[in-house]
Amino acid sequence: MLTETGAMTRPFADSQPGLAIEARGLVKRFDDTLAVDGVDISVPEGAIYGILGPNGAGKTTTLRMLLGIIDPDEGVRRVFGNDRPHEVAKLIGYLPEERGLYPAMKCDDAIAFLGALRGLPLEVGKARGRELLEAHGMGHAIDRQIRQLSKGMAQTVQLLGTLVHQPKLVVFDEPFSGLDAINQGKLEQMIRRLANEGTTVIFSTHVIHHAERLCDEVAIIAGGKVPYAGSVDVARDRIPAQVRLETRAESGEWRNALPEDARHDAKAGAGHFWYFPVPDTGIEVLLKRLIDGGAGILSLSIERAGLHDAFVEIAGEAAARALAEDNAEEAAR
Repeated sequence: MLTETGAMTRPFADSQPGLAIEARGLVKRFDDTLAVDGVDISVPEGAIYGILGPNGAGKTTTLRMLLGIIDPDEGVRRVFGNDRPHEVAKLIGYLPEERGLYPAMKCDDAIAFLGALRGLPLEVGKARGRELLEAHGMGHAIDRQIRQLSKGMAQTVQLLGTLVHQPKLVVFDEPFSGLDAINQGKLEQMIRRLANEGTTVIFSTHVIHHAERLCDEVAIIAGGKVPYAGSVDVARDRIPAQVRLETRAESGEWRNALPEDARHDAKAGAGHFWYFPVPDTGIEVLLKRLIDGGAGILSLSIERAGLHDAFVEIAGEAAARALAEDNAEEAAR
């Protein structure tokens, strides 16, 4: 099947109810570069959904295809059941990674203008813009020009302009980039509030802890492919829970109770730490053997794997290193 632009598509089976976005087999090439290679994504309505991966992995290209800003070379996508995303543009708010406002515009006018692009009457947008600015602690800046604002304040204005028409779906491309810790926290609160009100939120990020704290589901993307898309909890559970054991003794008969690949970390002036997966026989059997063997247990905890560990397991060491480098570069700016 061909789209209007001549792109090859792979038809959907029956559309699933309750999905804000469905995508199957999305492929996008730029000249000789394969930017996105067969991406499948399903985003439930009302969810907070993260697209997690290093810079250059294909996150922005995927978002732009989902929203109809660019067409896929292959594959199909639906937004609220519509395979022509432009026809439901009024239901969508989009904050691109490349921020941009007209410097001479006043804050309320800038918000109203962004709302008008989504079909909101200018006067309604201006009134809502003033209310939003007041609600977000920027009432004093309503009549200021964008050029008179700090970077963080200008980002807030563009964010409010993304929301002024009260969209059912909000898409943020790297929304935390360039924000200080305080404004990152405010944005996290806003995302949770939007979801609590029934709005579907999708955001791309290269920062794992944002995805882990906020998201119901994630798509992990690396090299233009999505090796995993689904629940954050399911991703974490792909790796067995880890035992963190601290002992007074370093050796003895009890050591036979530990797996051969248990990692040993001796702390100067303190106990000995051991890290290993929960044994198949369970923690009770392990505890008895440690006590009977005189290990001298100082502490023992079972720690669930984090999303970082799951990312490494799913996407590989190279993608994890690229993610770490992206975060280091951003922190150095």
